[in-house]
This record gives sequence, structure tokens and C-alpha cells, in this order.
Amino acid sequence: MVDFRGGHEAVDWVTWPERDDHPDKALAARLLPKGPGAIFSFGIKGGRDAGRIFIEKLGLFSHLANVGDAKSLVIHPASTTHQQMDAESLRAAGIGEELVSLSVGMEDVGDRIADPDQALKAAARATPVPYTHQLLPPNPPRALPQLALT
Repeated sequence: MVDFRGGHEAVDWVTWPERDDHPDKALAARLLPKGPGAIFSFGIKGGRDAGRIFIEKLGLFSHLANVGDAKSLVIHPASTTHQQMDAESLRAAGIGEELVSLSVGMEDVGDRIADPDQALKAAARATPVPYTHQLLPPNPPRALPQLALT
């Protein structure tokens, strides 16, 4: 489940203490000899809007702030528990607008992969692509035409 999210085109990053790229993998292995559990986090491309759409499109995962249930759960703090904070305040608190946490339950493995996959695809389709220099046409206009205001 964690590896599938890590390879998804709508996901920026994944963190889970058992991943090889986690900075505290050795510490987690020592402190948690039976494994770090079934909760992991990832960054959804598109930030707050994409996270909100992702949550709305899930069918199997319940949108709850608690974790560690036999049922799969999901939380997107920027659109729920921390929705009153702007992007700068979230970052200062160590919570990005893109942060999504999943608590993986005991449902069918195929369903646990398919549901977030379809929700990630829906969020990617619905989230506007940010305007950057890479999106400009090969020969962009040097100046915008002036509009006459009447």
C-alpha cells in the first residue's frame, strides 16, 4: 500500500518509518521490532484543494480524525482539523497543505488500493495545474494588450 502510493503520479512524497528512504528507519526498527504499524502519510500534488477532493471521492476510507481502527481511515488536516490556518501557518506548525494520513484497516487489499487510486485520479483531474514558466508557449507574448476601459 505504501509503495503503491509512493509511485503514484498524484503523490509528491510518502513517509513511513519502514521505508528505505525514511531517515529514522533504523531507530524505528529498534524501537518498534514488530513494525511501525499501518499508519502512513503522503503529500498529494495540488495541496489543500486536491486534498479536499481526494477525501470527498473516497468510498472505502472513512474521514475521521482518530486512527488505529480495524476500518481504513483518512485525514487531511488542512481541510479539516487545521482548516482555519493559512498555508504559512500550516508550514510553521509542520503541517503542509498537501499532507494526507491514512490508517489502513482490514478490508480487502484490492479495495484498499483501488479506492485511494480512484480518489487520487479524481483529485488530479479536478485540481488546476499551477501556472509556471514551464507552461508558457514556446514564444510567449512580450506584453499583454492594453484594454480600453469605458
